[in-house]
Amino acid sequence: MIGRLRLKLARTREAFRRVEGLFRSGKRRDEILDGLEEALLLADVGVTASGRVLEALRAGTRKDAGEAELERALKAELERLLTPGPDGRPAAPAAILMVGANGGGKTTSAAKLAAKFKGEGKAVVLAAADTFRAAAQEQLAVWGERLGVPVFKGSYGADPAAVVFDAVRAFKARRGDVLIVDTAGRVHTNTNLMNELEKVRRVAVRELAGARVESFLVLDATVGQNAVLQAREFLRFSGLGGVVLTKLDGTAKGGAAVAVAAELGLPIKYIGVGEAEDDLVEFSPHDFVEALLS
Repeated sequence: MIGRLRLKLARTREAFRRVEGLFRSGKRRDEILDGLEEALLLADVGVTASGRVLEALRAGTRKDAGEAELERALKAELERLLTPGPDGRPAAPAAILMVGANGGGKTTSAAKLAAKFKGEGKAVVLAAADTFRAAAQEQLAVWGERLGVPVFKGSYGADPAAVVFDAVRAFKARRGDVLIVDTAGRVHTNTNLMNELEKVRRVAVRELAGARVESFLVLDATVGQNAVLQAREFLRFSGLGGVVLTKLDGTAKGGAAVAVAAELGLPIKYIGVGEAEDDLVEFSPHDFVEALLS
């Protein structure tokens, strides 16, 4: 898995070359630490997370620590920052609401998640609750046909909460294990749209009383630190349980994963590393750090 990630994260690995270079430079501990913060910032790790890394390394390594000790300490601290909460794998039956801004990859991620759960032997139902973009419903329907997964759709322009209400009824009638709801893209600064998303979530929680209902925030990794700004706003509204970070294979800004986890306390559940249906993989902090720094 680490080898595959190395290939998929090639562009972000390049952004971390300067970090790796410090541990091959022959410099002393303090010189390495002096250069590390700038190197992490250039790798898009962010000001807050970079500061935490430096603080931990200064406090947790010996004054005469060598390069190998410092590198081990860096990997351990990055893993710690990338593990902000307990594992939240959905129990069955469960509903997962895919939320986020326009263009983040919600519809594709919903389909790939359906493929993953179906491969695990679960009965999956997809709900196309993005009723404002006809192409989103059509795209999900195509995925559903390809995967052999039923897709519940509402009419174009219908109330998304009403679509979810009907989808939950159909899901329970089918005795499904996992319901995955694709919601419309939200401008995170628009209060009315975010309130509508809250309504969708309330309906799902009410109609699936006793089951776990999670909201996964889908973030486009290519936007880098802007992903943190988006996540902060969504965190205020929709009770997020975790993050799906998409398009990591096509960006040098994958270091933003550290910023998202460290600054927001949100666990990264899945990462998108390609276009194929098996290119949405469960996130492992250890594998991610090793793929970038090995």
